[in-house]
Amino acid sequence: MRTRIYNNKEQIFCEWRHRWVRLTPEEWVRQQLLHRLVEQLGYPASRIAVEVAFQLPMSNDQLPINAKRYRADAVVYDSTMRPLVLIECKAETVPLTQKTLDQAITYNRKLNVPYLVLHNGVQTIFVNGNNINTSGLPRYTDLLRCE
Repeated sequence: MRTRIYNNKEQIFCEWRHRWVRLTPEEWVRQQLLHRLVEQLGYPASRIAVEVAFQLPMSNDQLPINAKRYRADAVVYDSTMRPLVLIECKAETVPLTQKTLDQAITYNRKLNVPYLVLHNGVQTIFVNGNNINTSGLPRYTDLLRCE
């Protein structure tokens, strides 16, 4: 991973956004995880999107004017570009709690992915339906086999 100092601020090059971004503690965790997914677990870099923006209604009202804007930290897609994994990252100092899981579940109301990943650099939680796994992440090919 490439980093630099620009205007007295540390930056990291995000290969998925093709630009330099501010290197915050959460961004460091995200970049580390994404590189691990690609380099160690076989996730195709071309099927990962970072900061995926979307809107959700603020109530039962479906009008766009009453929608709240969100950004998923990252989304992994399958070969047909259907969302497969929603990734929510936190800084290492931020524990993964029920609130973190609730945030990912809220995002999933829109994205409707089968898998959720919560990661803070220290702990990783992989959620598949009602199954919660804290022992590691599956390889990309294993996810596709389970579809």
